[in-house]
Amino acid sequence: MERPRAGAWCVGSARYQVAHGGREPLSDLGGSVVAVDSELLPELLRSVGTALPPGRMITPDEGTGVEPRLWLSEGPAPAGLWARVLGARAGLWPLLLIPVDGDGDCRPWATGELYPQGMSAPGDHDPYALLARWWQRHTAPDKDDDPSSRAARLAVTAPFGETWPGPAPARADVAGADRTAVEWSDFLASLHPEARLGLVAAECGADTLAALGWQGPVNHEGDTATCAAVVRSWEERFGARVVAIGFDTLHLSVAAPPTSHAEALAVAAEHFAFCPDNIEQGAGPPSLNAYAERLVDTEYWTFWWD
Repeated sequence: MERPRAGAWCVGSARYQVAHGGREPLSDLGGSVVAVDSELLPELLRSVGTALPPGRMITPDEGTGVEPRLWLSEGPAPAGLWARVLGARAGLWPLLLIPVDGDGDCRPWATGELYPQGMSAPGDHDPYALLARWWQRHTAPDKDDDPSSRAARLAVTAPFGETWPGPAPARADVAGADRTAVEWSDFLASLHPEARLGLVAAECGADTLAALGWQGPVNHEGDTATCAAVVRSWEERFGARVVAIGFDTLHLSVAAPPTSHAEALAVAAEHFAFCPDNIEQGAGPPSLNAYAERLVDTEYWTFWWD
């Protein structure tokens, strides 16, 4: 399948109408995010309004007395179902759940390697305070660092060095966020044919990270609700949507990405605070400037924690 391109689709375009059976584009989330009780998951599944493939409820394997937090399809995600569930607005958020490479047990999803009882609530956290704190943590030199290693660290975060530059400004127009998410769900499903469809009781994709008890960033942050709080802010500022999750990866569509290097550099600083492995161990030179170049007009953000 062709990878989506920035600006390739517009509201009401013929290409969109053909691809989605003549339906109007999906409406975007509006207003404040409303929490959904995970105990309502079975009831929500009955009211989703679209046929679901064979699947089962997944109960986290850690802790006792925990209700199922996830409905998981038994096989690969059927084409187009992600979009139909999103459009139903039934209190369920669809996810493409990518298993560990080569694992026949569909870890961590089918095995229930989830820990929701260890998470707080995303709304309990200030995303900007979190980003500032994480930035200071990741840029502060270790006690055993020598001058050359500190210089190397400062080169990674240039031009900001150890000084947190503050949050990136919001983009003016984040309309079409759901439409962009549908495009990327189709592409990611073709890129990861082994991905299962997961349904979580949540009104936005960010909240699924904590509701599931996903532990992908655990080596950097044990309470995934803090990461969810930051993703919530990206939903509001950049029209981001959570499309897919892997064992230690997060895949977002972005309807309103930065359009200049200066804008992208501010976003890159947030990405470094959120997931330093993206810059320090990612493709290309380990620097914010090089990373920012790849963010300009890019409608897809992916994160990986070592």
